[in-house]
Amino acid sequence: MNQLAEQVAIITGGGQGIGQQIALAFANEGATIVVTGRTASTLAETVALVEGLGARALAITADVAVEADCARMVAETLAAFGRLDILVNNAGIAGVTKSTIDMSIAEWQEVIDIDLTGPWLCTRAALPTMLAAGSGVILNISSAAGRIGYAMRSPYAAAKWGLIGLTQTWAREWGTRGIRCNCICPGAIAGDRIERVIAARSETLGLSTEQVRAGFTTQSSMARMATEQEVASTAVSLCIPAASGINGQTVNVDCGTNMN
Repeated sequence: MNQLAEQVAIITGGGQGIGQQIALAFANEGATIVVTGRTASTLAETVALVEGLGARALAITADVAVEADCARMVAETLAAFGRLDILVNNAGIAGVTKSTIDMSIAEWQEVIDIDLTGPWLCTRAALPTMLAAGSGVILNISSAAGRIGYAMRSPYAAAKWGLIGLTQTWAREWGTRGIRCNCICPGAIAGDRIERVIAARSETLGLSTEQVRAGFTTQSSMARMATEQEVASTAVSLCIPAASGINGQTVNVDCGTNMN
């Protein structure tokens, strides 16, 4: 349908998982895609898939926790394509599965730096271009852990709660300048990442992997996990021009796990 035709989108953490699926969904709607991350090989895979759909794509190796990398990410995007319309703050790490008392400050800080400070740095780098254009969309990928407490994952929960706060703050700061900011909270998402989370929680809590997995699915009103593609479809719906009246909102994609 080309609902994102002529739009240029940066997707952080775009080499795999949700980020890769958002890149493909945006490409299917006609967008030009820039994917960033710390692993060049996975970024190259996404670029190949996007180009296979007939869209333009660029990979930029960058760490969202490094201010200079965020500035370079935007500069290289503008040099290649001349504009920046959408920023998807997707890059993040799960961090360790430990109680607060057992966690080191370094383990806490690593998650905060990537999952919360990273989106702040990327957005700060992107805003001057969007403000000059008088338009832009910032989409933050938070988590169900940004809505409810998450035992054994305190920095992750704190960062994802913080990302919802940044979403509402940026919506208020820049809405009158034509820039919208919204947020998606994925729940448990079927795939490799949740399997790693399940394994870590199983080991830490002394439960079987089946018990931990059931804990995710039984909380869902649909008795299943959501998919990466379902998150990507929601991302498209929030970034297209037809969503011009949606600002400062957080949408759950969790198969009805958290209905608040």
